Amino acid sequence: MRNLVKKSLNVLLLGTTALLWAQAQEATLTFVPAQATVNFTLGDLLHTVRGTFNLKSGIVHFNPTTNAISGSIVVDAASGNSGSAARDKKMHKEILHSRNFSEVTFRPDRVAGKVLPEGASTVEVHGSFGIHGAEHEVVVPAQVELAPDGWNLKVHFDVPYVKWGMKDPSTFLLRVEKTVAIDVEAHGTGLWDAPR
Repeated sequence: MRNLVKKSLNVLLLGTTALLWAQAQEATLTFVPAQATVNFTLGDLLHTVRGTFNLKSGIVHFNPTTNAISGSIVVDAASGNSGSAARDKKMHKEILHSRNFSEVTFRPDRVAGKVLPEGASTVEVHGSFGIHGAEHEVVVPAQVELAPDGWNLKVHFDVPYVKWGMKDPSTFLLRVEKTVAIDVEAHGTGLWDAPR
């Protein structure tokens, strides 16, 4: 009997969550810098360079009915850190020009795929990626996991920085890849807005 009651409550909770989700006009996801990591990976012939950037801010509005999405995620370009002072100085001065272009931004405009009201969903987020003073259209694969007590997000994509006009740091003796891999993980405890 106890198991039957427990299963019934779980079904009721899931049904209620799905109903609220279907009725929601807009949901808001607020990114907290302390609850997010932005990692980069750049390969070369000898070894792989790994580093981090700091998230400055982020807020995303999402309509589950239309898949419309808006808002922005902002990363501090000057915070890039690979663990080597000499390499980082070159990265900021010669490649990112972070003194002049202090922010990297992502502005989503639509979602391809379905975001489930609870559990994990894999979708593609289309939007504009701003770096080094220019905007580039991108499609970012994302894994979103929603639960009654919070949310998790994982994103992995490549930035073709040389193709986008930034300096290739390769030399005669050192050859590096022309793309840098970006991995973002974020989570929060404030779930989506209640229906209005």
